[in-house]
Amino acid sequence: MTKKKEWIYLIVGFLGAMLGLFGVVLFNQFVLMSLPLELRMISMIFVYWLIVLVPIIIMFVNKDKLVEYGFSKEKITFQIIVGVMIGIAMSFILTLIPHLFGFGEYVDNGKRYEYLWQFIYEFFYCIFAVGFVEEFVFRGFIYQKIKSISQKDMIAIIGSSVLFGAFHLFSGNIIQMVMTACLGVFFCVCRLKVKNCSTLSLIIAHGVYDALITVFASILL
Repeated sequence: MTKKKEWIYLIVGFLGAMLGLFGVVLFNQFVLMSLPLELRMISMIFVYWLIVLVPIIIMFVNKDKLVEYGFSKEKITFQIIVGVMIGIAMSFILTLIPHLFGFGEYVDNGKRYEYLWQFIYEFFYCIFAVGFVEEFVFRGFIYQKIKSISQKDMIAIIGSSVLFGAFHLFSGNIIQMVMTACLGVFFCVCRLKVKNCSTLSLIIAHGVYDALITVFASILL
């Protein structure tokens, strides 16, 4: 009975996240650019949180603990440092090196900034919107549900990463979805194998990595 309930929560949580993502896509396409800049900056963060709404509701309904989702109160400073280091390392390997060898267009997100406040906002948005939402949902909620059902880390890694790739259906092609799934595997392995690496660490790593894509694209392209 418990596994059946976890299956229901997993399916509802993932579909809820996808529905939230669809709402984000519609908002960005039809509403976002009509707003004043200040309101646009704020709304981008709050609207992206729609994705995490259903998984958070399920967490409270099922009385799940944050520790079950990979969060920890221990050594928070080290968790943050580990997250920053992972994000920078990923950016160096997956973004900077391709730029230096002439393949920057393949790791470009299309954003170009000129002012310091834009880069600061990009880091804030990537960490507190994209990083928080996607890591909570996929390395937290979905990973925990699959692990609870299967009792195997490997199945949870593969399952959550495949769903993470599918989550990027609206924003990329099949190659990008496969690459995103591979990043999901990497994040899962980091949480399991790297000392002091928690879901908080992955939120920061994810955000730093995403933000530095814009930094390198703006500077080097």
